[in-house]
Amino acid sequence: MAGQVLGFVGVGRMGGPMAGRLADAGYGLRVHDTDAAAVKPLAARGAVACASAQEAADGATLVLASLPTPEAVREVVLGDRGIAEGKAVRTVVDLGTTGPTVAKAVAAALEARGIAWIDAPVSGGVAGARAGTLAVMAACPRPAFAAVEPVLKTFGRVFFAGEKPGMGQVAKLANNMLSVAGLAIASEALAMGVKAGLDPAAMIDIINAGTGRNSATQDKFPRAILTRKFDAGFATGLSYKDIRLCVEEAEALGVPMVVGAAVREMMAITRAKFGADSDFTSLARVVEEWAGVEIRGAPEGN
Repeated sequence: MAGQVLGFVGVGRMGGPMAGRLADAGYGLRVHDTDAAAVKPLAARGAVACASAQEAADGATLVLASLPTPEAVREVVLGDRGIAEGKAVRTVVDLGTTGPTVAKAVAAALEARGIAWIDAPVSGGVAGARAGTLAVMAACPRPAFAAVEPVLKTFGRVFFAGEKPGMGQVAKLANNMLSVAGLAIASEALAMGVKAGLDPAAMIDIINAGTGRNSATQDKFPRAILTRKFDAGFATGLSYKDIRLCVEEAEALGVPMVVGAAVREMMAITRAKFGADSDFTSLARVVEEWAGVEIRGAPEGN
């Protein structure tokens, strides 16, 4: 409920806008980030800047975390001066793409301390975090879901993924695999069309009116690739991490992921060529180089 004090650890590109929406909704915040500059805008709005994750959890029964990797989640939640050592914390919500293996391990460690774990990864990018239009995939026992749902609704549309730890993570990994697979195959299809002489903007219009449309053709190509901005808002390194986790989980479950493995390789190549900090739409640049074309729209104003 508004007025409740929440802890928030990790207020970077995604966490910052989400924490900002909580502040807009009237929640009090205790925030921590290894980057002090990321905390300043929230502190200016009245949030308490904390020197550690533990300090954030000392004064909040519910602590949310938006962290980049499974290793970071494990360390920040369970490590020295971590969330689990907070005096007040009773529930931890993981908003990142951590993967089910680490989610289950951290949930078990927290349960032994009497702390509830909710994995609630989000999809929709930085723009969705700012606008409050994210998809939130929550996994936890039903009573815990009912208690935290009002907070999660601040970020967008909330889905109950199941009661077992890691179920939200599985849903998120599947979503991200589909998203990047769409980007990869759309890049190949558009490169083929351009090399044959088709206008890429016309191709996008045709595809989006037909059965081949996907989130890449409807959003990423018009906004970030045809414009040559390559700024869809998600880092190549993080995208590769998500795709790798998805393939590994599928293999652990005995589910063949032949196409997914190819998508993983494409993201590995993109990361190697353009760097982990590049935008993940740079995958299209890999295909362009191989094909000897550019998937470029007409200059603005034409």
